[in-house]
Amino acid sequence: MNSYTATASALQKSLNLALPPIAVSISDEVPEGVPDYDGRAPAGCLFWQEAAKGPFATRTTHHELCAIGVYTHNMANPPASYEAELGDVLKTMSGMDYVREQDVMEIPVLENETKHVIYAPLDKTPLEPAVVLLFAHSGQSLVITEAVQQVEPAVPPAMGRPACAVVPQTVKSGRAALSLGCCGARAYLDTLTDDVALWALPGDKVNLYAARIDTLARANAVLGEFHSLRRKDVEAGLEPTVVESLSRLKN
Repeated sequence: MNSYTATASALQKSLNLALPPIAVSISDEVPEGVPDYDGRAPAGCLFWQEAAKGPFATRTTHHELCAIGVYTHNMANPPASYEAELGDVLKTMSGMDYVREQDVMEIPVLENETKHVIYAPLDKTPLEPAVVLLFAHSGQSLVITEAVQQVEPAVPPAMGRPACAVVPQTVKSGRAALSLGCCGARAYLDTLTDDVALWALPGDKVNLYAARIDTLARANAVLGEFHSLRRKDVEAGLEPTVVESLSRLKN
């Protein structure tokens, strides 16, 4: 059990998440007892889904099949082929007018060189997370958005491609961000279905978000029932006051 066990449980219960909250930690060293990722990943975003199974560590060699991910995470000691690979990816995207030169300059990138990225379920993370990821549908996102606006307070940005940029965006800003994913992430991650998006919360404030999410999830449940009952009454030809609707809710 770590210091995030209760927070992870609260987030899971309040939001009824299909995938547990995922901790993303950045470290110069791999914590004792944490294994290296066993396998080959076509893109670093796959690690978010894989982390639900348990903690593991990654280094540049685990990320190198995705030049964009190596770029956004500023991975240390990229292979000799990296520059050419990144150039080819950007050239292909530019040729489709998918990514323009000015767009590349706006993509968030981690400022410091990254030696290792440790992924784990939040309740099993061996390190303080830089970012906590939540896979959420629109109903869950409603609650998260309301919580973010109260904790920060600010309206969180909604980001598109590349999905992995949500990590440096959150690390650099110290604020939560929503990623709608990208076509690559949606191809590689089974959990990132058409009705799901990705939230990134700053790890050092995750307890604050969890507390507000719990309160707001309860409030949304009550208010949702209030509005459902009110709709039924109006559709039945009644004209209830708010007080009458509240009275019915209590009964």
